[in-house]
Amino acid sequence: MLRRAHAGKPDVERIVAGNAPFALQPSGDFPRGGEKPYRRGVLLTHGLSDSPYHMRHLGEFFRRSGFRVMAVLLPGHGTQPGDLLDVHWEDWAEAVAYGTQCLEEEVDEVYLAGFSAGGALSLLQAQRDERVRGLFLFSPALEIAARARWASMSRFYGWMLPRGAWLSVMPDRDRYKYESFCMNAVTQMWRLTRALPHGDLKIPVFVAASADDATVIAAATLKFFDGLEYPLRKMVWYAAADPQQADVEWVRSALPEKRILSSAHTAIVIPPDDAHYGESGEYTNCLHYFAGSEVQYSACRASRSAWLGEVTAQNLKYGLLQRLMYNPHYAAMEAAMHNFIERLP
Repeated sequence: MLRRAHAGKPDVERIVAGNAPFALQPSGDFPRGGEKPYRRGVLLTHGLSDSPYHMRHLGEFFRRSGFRVMAVLLPGHGTQPGDLLDVHWEDWAEAVAYGTQCLEEEVDEVYLAGFSAGGALSLLQAQRDERVRGLFLFSPALEIAARARWASMSRFYGWMLPRGAWLSVMPDRDRYKYESFCMNAVTQMWRLTRALPHGDLKIPVFVAASADDATVIAAATLKFFDGLEYPLRKMVWYAAADPQQADVEWVRSALPEKRILSSAHTAIVIPPDDAHYGESGEYTNCLHYFAGSEVQYSACRASRSAWLGEVTAQNLKYGLLQRLMYNPHYAAMEAAMHNFIERLP
């Protein structure tokens, strides 16, 4: 399916590899499992409209940390944006449940790690499955704007006005993420957040999130973390100000010397040296200009001196703005994750 969807494109092998699910074996001298090959394993789940490529660097980190790694490809992803027109959030949840079962067959201890929608799906699975020993959540989509529920109306008028089934139609130049966004994807994401249980988790939880996030409601993540009662918990919080909460490591998100105005939803799990999204990467996110000025859109894509950050009215006042696609503090986040893993029971 992946190969058929990308047939005829330049670098088709590279595109297919980046969009495909993957598995990694731990490297180094780590304890083996009891009756299973591995002691610890982690299932990685990408975000809405993303692909397993976005979880590659986390996968390498967990591999180096002694984990058996599996990364799923959610239904409707990795091929073409139209494949999200008929998908349901329950399909995504089933994929995560299946991945969890496959991982459990090889490891003594199952952990889940998810970005954005993948974070919500990981939380849902953890609440349903007592085999899950811990969570790693990155910009988890625990709450999105209530107006997203109205996207479900697209099924009534989409057949009359096909363009009405889409929230945005973009060039789709990104190899590893859909740029176009259909209304059904928004609807299913909202329904997923409504299905999330609110009971207390009795497992370790690591969270990395940004107050600058314009995709999910970051305050809901902070509230979720504050409500955790299990003693082993850790949050890395990118923001302009310190939230002054227990077990929250504050990281100032603005780096003016690097022309970074803030963090962004798209940035958390990608390091600066990523060849595609990184500091010198081949892809620049200028989609906020596409529907307006072709001149600004082209200038933004070509610029190497634009401001970087989340797409907000305040940041746009500084001038030409590219949405930040990498985390300048990624190495420090990995260090925080390493310390958290060292404390796991």
